[in-house]
Amino acid sequence: MTDYETRRLENIKRNQALINELGIEKVKQETSTKRPAPKKRKLSPSSTRPTRVSARIASTDRPIYNDEPSITHGTTKSVKRGGTKRVQSVTADAVETKAQSPPPDLEDIRTGWTSWESVASPPTRDDDGTFHFEGHPTFLPNKSPVEMLAEGAFGGSYYRPLYSKSLRTTIEDDWKELPAEWLKDLNVERYLTSPDYDPEINKFRVKCGQSIEEWEAAGWIAHAYDVRGWFQWYTRFWQGRRCDDDDRQIGRWERCVGERGRWRRMLLKKYLQAGVKEVADEGVDEEEVSPVMHQTCHQWAWEVRQPSLDEAWAGQL
Repeated sequence: MTDYETRRLENIKRNQALINELGIEKVKQETSTKRPAPKKRKLSPSSTRPTRVSARIASTDRPIYNDEPSITHGTTKSVKRGGTKRVQSVTADAVETKAQSPPPDLEDIRTGWTSWESVASPPTRDDDGTFHFEGHPTFLPNKSPVEMLAEGAFGGSYYRPLYSKSLRTTIEDDWKELPAEWLKDLNVERYLTSPDYDPEINKFRVKCGQSIEEWEAAGWIAHAYDVRGWFQWYTRFWQGRRCDDDDRQIGRWERCVGERGRWRRMLLKKYLQAGVKEVADEGVDEEEVSPVMHQTCHQWAWEVRQPSLDEAWAGQL
């Protein structure tokens, strides 16, 4: 070995002998402790569920159209994370707690559905088919309730027997309050009370929207006024009823198909993308423009008419 290696080995032996003499190695072994491995964090069942759904999956079979996410009415809450505002659904426990709350006064609620009186005059209709309601200049549908029913809106199942979890009762036969003249040419069993949603009777032959049960769970139903939601409100508003829920329902309509409504704008953009400049009286070819968006707007009492399309092409969208 080289002199360096010889000296190195001697130093190692000397140091080891010193350590043994002082008992340092023994103390180190006695005082050292092994740190326990960190416990694995147990995930709750809810944390393993996906919190986001792709647009493709969300639009499959039954696209959601009913309302703006900001309309929560106690069933969702906004959470701001990283500068982005998103809506969180309530937990199953919260829904269960709500279900266990005392039932409302059903008799009073039922009386309210039928005891109202007409206090407003019928709407007027202009040349392009838009309806105008006195005192409500921004509410401008162009489909009447009877036109919507005759064209199969809601798959013919809007007035089917409905079990309300909030009221804990089944609602049925309320279609009978509709004016007789609206019903004279309708097959009630097919166009109003069908137990199943039938897209074939819809004007654009597609299925869209959520069920009334889902509307109720989302908080979009004001039971004291209209247990079936938007369209039932529209039929009564059309007949002259006015109530405290009018502003909310008109606001929902505006956000969906009003002048700046998201579904209206999306549909008109589809026309522009497809290069379609004229609207036929019976609608357009489903191959050209989205039938789902058409049916969605139809169920909010609005269809594309030529003036709206002309404005879109003129760059006023």
